[in-house]
Amino acid sequence: MRYVSQFMIALAVLVFVGQASAQVNPTQSAVTEDSMFEALGSNSNAVAGRVSIPDTSAGNLIKPDNKAWAALQDGTIQTLSVVAVVGMVGLLALFYMVRGRIQVDSGMSGLKILRFGAIDRFAHWTLAATFIILAISGLNLIIGNAVILPLIGENAFGALSAFGKIAHNYLAWPFMLALALIFVLWVIDNIPDKVDLEWIKQGGGLLKKGVHPPAKKFNAGQKVIFWSVILGGAGLSFTGVMLLFPGFAGAPADWQLYQTIHALIAAALSAIIIAHIYIGSVGMEGAFDAMGSGEVDVNWAKEHHGLWVEQEKAKPAKDGALSTPAE
Repeated sequence: MRYVSQFMIALAVLVFVGQASAQVNPTQSAVTEDSMFEALGSNSNAVAGRVSIPDTSAGNLIKPDNKAWAALQDGTIQTLSVVAVVGMVGLLALFYMVRGRIQVDSGMSGLKILRFGAIDRFAHWTLAATFIILAISGLNLIIGNAVILPLIGENAFGALSAFGKIAHNYLAWPFMLALALIFVLWVIDNIPDKVDLEWIKQGGGLLKKGVHPPAKKFNAGQKVIFWSVILGGAGLSFTGVMLLFPGFAGAPADWQLYQTIHALIAAALSAIIIAHIYIGSVGMEGAFDAMGSGEVDVNWAKEHHGLWVEQEKAKPAKDGALSTPAE
């Protein structure tokens, strides 16, 4: 009886293979994804198996409907990400060649004024460091196969992507905490007002030498960056949590939408942050000190944030931020 059972099983397998062969040529050159789906029937929307866990969607091996989403990631999203990053770098390089570094026209005075305290700088650098790592690891997921893999090989790329995924998942949490702290610390000084209009009219003093429009603690350009980071960071945080916990996101079409939004926001915000890094380092003399030591030169502050300097001078001596000449 055992041999009879084995014979019947083998016969059934041969019959099944024969039926499948009649529908799809099993040779390597003939079997394609499209021909497999055609053999399954035009009404089929997935290649699925049976699972014993409550999540029956885990049995879906291939979903033809995902092809459009995959094409979007490998096409439009990938192109926009590259254009945003490379394009901004190119624009900044051109701006530097034309305008050069923005100098302090009156020269450094040697007097310092406290611009940002320790808590401000801690929140800023935590947000900056986590965002840079998140941006690089996320960009690797989008263009890594096409750009990085051919350069470093499969083994190195595999290790890099694995560590990048871990970093992306876990550093998202300190990024969100720092984002919330930044909002609490700086939101009052970043509310737009009529002073910002004058700053915009004069191009922020970035286009011509000797032009110093009035500005409070944060000028109009910095306010744009602040709200871009807050709103963009909030969008990244929400969509990122949905991607980390897809069970809360809903159907596959929902988390696919979240992933697309996540990638688009990341591309736009990366371009903005690159511009911010430029102006806060090589683009403007004395700007880095604000987040370096926290103290900036008085002449720099007068030229770029004159109204804020007047506000600081008006404070009582015990609360004032002016210090003695730098040694």
